[in-house]
Amino acid sequence: MPIYEYRCKKCGAEAEYLIGVGKKENIACKNCGSTEMERILSVASFLGGISKHSPGRTCCGREERCDTPPCSDVGVCRRG
Repeated sequence: MPIYEYRCKKCGAEAEYLIGVGKKENIACKNCGSTEMERILSVASFLGGISKHSPGRTCCGREERCDTPPCSDVGVCRRG
């Protein structure tokens, strides 16, 4: 099943969803429950499969690398 990245039009949260080929996209925001979602182009598709949350890569713009990504599903760094 393909993984697609979506952004909520209501709260701006981003998340990935598994959607079967040929299936209707009835998804809701994992943060606020809104069904007003838009598909966005995933960063991984341009980086040769490297996820933006890959181990050893910063997620919050800090210089030090992360052994385990501290980001939540909505892309907010838990480090503060």
